[in-house]
Amino acid sequence: MTDAAPQRPEGTYSYLGPAGTFTEAALKQVPEAAGKTWRSVNNVGEALADVTSGRSIAAVIAIENSIEGGVSATQDALATVPGLRIVGEYLVPVNFVLVARHGTTLDDVRTVNAHPVAYAQSRGWLERNLPEHGHIPASSNVQSAASLFEADSTADAAVAPPGITDHHDVTVLARDIGDNPNAVTRFVLVSRSRSLPEPTGADKTSLIVELPSDEPGALLAMLEQFSTRGVNLSLLESRPIGDALGRYRFVVDLDGHVADERVADALLGLRRTSPNVIFLGSYPRADQREIEYHAKYDDEIFIEARDWLRGLLSGEPD
Repeated sequence: MTDAAPQRPEGTYSYLGPAGTFTEAALKQVPEAAGKTWRSVNNVGEALADVTSGRSIAAVIAIENSIEGGVSATQDALATVPGLRIVGEYLVPVNFVLVARHGTTLDDVRTVNAHPVAYAQSRGWLERNLPEHGHIPASSNVQSAASLFEADSTADAAVAPPGITDHHDVTVLARDIGDNPNAVTRFVLVSRSRSLPEPTGADKTSLIVELPSDEPGALLAMLEQFSTRGVNLSLLESRPIGDALGRYRFVVDLDGHVADERVADALLGLRRTSPNVIFLGSYPRADQREIEYHAKYDDEIFIEARDWLRGLLSGEPD
């Protein structure tokens, strides 16, 4: 008798915690996660390990910020951890509040706890309103507030997410302290599923591509696979491969679904020219914006061209 196959979790979703983070706010947007178990983890690696091991059916992780750009830890993990697919994306507006222990006023604040990214995005406000403040780095936006209550804390206030008062007994000294009111973080839902979401006409496809060689024109040749097929790129960032100086992989988001003829043809071109193309998934855009492209790149154009070639090879009459 053989052992029974391991049971997949009934419904556990991993996210970067603790409760109250922007990642949890993204997870709240996932319809399938409602009423399921949410597992708080400490970093991207732990979240993806939950998925690859089967501990969780999916994980929500940050992948891009409108101010800071791509999240390098996520990009590098997706490039090196096999078997993962992005099945959805979610946008979370990012702003911050300044909080403190009860009884503290803004005039009392000399030192501020803040995650480095949150500090960078609220530094202008802090310098204008607390010109002599000091900064203590925190491991997360929620931890910055939680650490105010640690016995050895030397901070007077913390930069935290707006919902922090739902999780910690703090007083809000100031709201909307982010320097850019339009800041948004993009999160993705990552799973092991091989089932592609159906095309909606408002889709995105994510790839990681290595150049075939380090020579003049190599990047241009890669980009031409998209431009000659009318495929727009919404993200293009380089990340070091790590095995030698000057060796890079490219993180690519493109408009469209792999089921679209123009996108499929571009991927075939990449596959022929690149030593390594990682397909991360095709999924609906969070903003639901319908993809626009020239009519000469319609699916029917590609299909007709293949039929024409098939006729030539089979000897069909013109």
